[in-house]
Order: sequence, then structure tokens, then C-alpha cells
Amino acid sequence: MDNIALFFQNGGSFMLPIAIVLVIGLAIAIERLIYLLRCQNNNKAILKELMPSFSRRDYRTLDTRSSNSTTAVGRMIQSTIQFLQKSTDREALSNLLEEKILEATPAIEKRTHYLATLANVATLLGLLGTIMGLIDAFTSLAGAEASERATLLSSSISVAMNTTAFGLMVAIPLLLIHTFLQSKTNQIVDTLDMSEAKCLALINEE
Repeated sequence: MDNIALFFQNGGSFMLPIAIVLVIGLAIAIERLIYLLRCQNNNKAILKELMPSFSRRDYRTLDTRSSNSTTAVGRMIQSTIQFLQKSTDREALSNLLEEKILEATPAIEKRTHYLATLANVATLLGLLGTIMGLIDAFTSLAGAEASERATLLSSSISVAMNTTAFGLMVAIPLLLIHTFLQSKTNQIVDTLDMSEAKCLALINEE
């Protein structure tokens, strides 16, 4: 812990903004991870549960179970059952289901893209902190003795590089988390696409 505190103190004033970026990024990552895992599990659960009902074309079970669900898959199935009571136009149903997917997508993708932005900000803040540190280091050399300049310069550069290192230490995990959350988002969208195919199959089997 002492080494971490010393590393942070030696990095200069830009360490705090980078730390703030880290806190914001982790807060977004945790919130998104919880939401996406819950969303993925709930959508997969109801689709798996109703697979036999799709095969049997058990409209009553599909209607009852989907009406009690708040998931995107449940809303798609409920809309399909209501649509089939009025029409069997496959293209119209496909458009309706695509609309439901589009309605669900913003909530799934919400805030995830900020992680990539925050990773870039952390990297740039690290570089800026290093540049400012080097400027201060070279400025301080003007009034230093010739015998002390090499030691002072090496020490100042070492301190200035701390901000770049910290910026990269923040950026790399945020980018990895962003990639992981994107994969979860794609898996949820794949589940919605599968639900769309199952709903359209109800007309195909007519």
C-alpha cells in the first residue's frame, strides 16, 4: 500500500483526474455488467421455457407466460400472439418484431460505449501529465548546478512517467471490460433474433 501511495503522490496533479476516470469507468462497468447478465439470463430463461410451446403451437401458454414477463423476449412473444389474432401477414409481423428489437436495443447498449471513451481519456491524461512533468523538469534545470542536472533530470523524468503508466493501467482494463460487455450485448441481441425466428415460424407453419 505504501508503494501505491508513493506512486500516486509522485505522479503529480494529473493522477487525480485519471483516478476519477477510473472510478467513473468502474461504476459504469459494474452497473452494465449486472444489468446485462440479468437481462441475458431472463431472456434466455423464458425462451428456453417456451420452446416446447412454440413447437406445439400452444398459443395459450405462450400468451399467459409472456404476458407475465417484463423481458424483451416476453414482449415480442406477447406482441406476436396479439398480432396473430388479427392477421397472418408474415412481413407485417417481421416488421413488428424488428420494431420491438429496436425498442429494446438502446437499453441494452446504454452507457457501454462510454468505457472506450474513458479509456482514451485516461491515456491522454497520462500523456498530458507526462508532458507537463517534463516541461517542469526542463524548466527546473535552468537554475540547477551542472553537476546536479543529470540526477535531477532522471528523477524528474521518472516522476513524470508515472502519469503515463497510471493512464495505461486505467485504460487497458476499461477497454477489456468494454469488449466483454459488447460480447454480452451481442449475445442478448442474438437471443432476440432467435425469438423473432421462433415467432415468425408460427406463421410459417400455418
